[in-house]
Amino acid sequence: MTKTNNRIAIVAGAILVTVSLDQWTKALAIEHLQGQQPTYYLDKMFSLTFAKNTGAFLSLGENLGPVMKPILLNALPALLLVGLLYFIFKEKNLNRWQTMALALIVAGGLSNIIDRLLYGHVVDMLHIQLTDSLQTGIFNIADMAIMAGMFIMLPFVFQKEKPPTEAKEENNVPLAPTEGTVAELKERERE
Repeated sequence: MTKTNNRIAIVAGAILVTVSLDQWTKALAIEHLQGQQPTYYLDKMFSLTFAKNTGAFLSLGENLGPVMKPILLNALPALLLVGLLYFIFKEKNLNRWQTMALALIVAGGLSNIIDRLLYGHVVDMLHIQLTDSLQTGIFNIADMAIMAGMFIMLPFVFQKEKPPTEAKEENNVPLAPTEGTVAELKERERE
């Protein structure tokens, strides 16, 4: 499988799985959780509760006007996702982990944009509360995909670029040249 085909498979798979699972769980939340009291699990550490997020992450921007809200919450994120997709397929030095991380970010962002277009808000339903002061906001599967992508990318962000390695000699015998045409290699052998 070529590098491009491999990237297409990773991106398509991440989008298909993330958007399908996210939209399915949101439909379930609308059907079963909307208008209901939260359902608690694990001694109230985890709960299922319905929430409409009319803003962005943690409801940021929910009070924007009718002109700015669609621009900042739909159009701008859509452009950023298209730019990220372009980067995924044009950047030659991405490995599989980096491709998967960026694909998860695209998939999660896309699913939340679908919500805003379908419902006018993002449907959230998951909440984790470890203590009164240590808890998450209410989130969804798309948010989990975005966060997973960001966590996968963290080691690569802090990774230093390695300088090009120089040819090493073992037992004073130079290594074979790695660059050049066949004619150039034969010429070097004659020298």
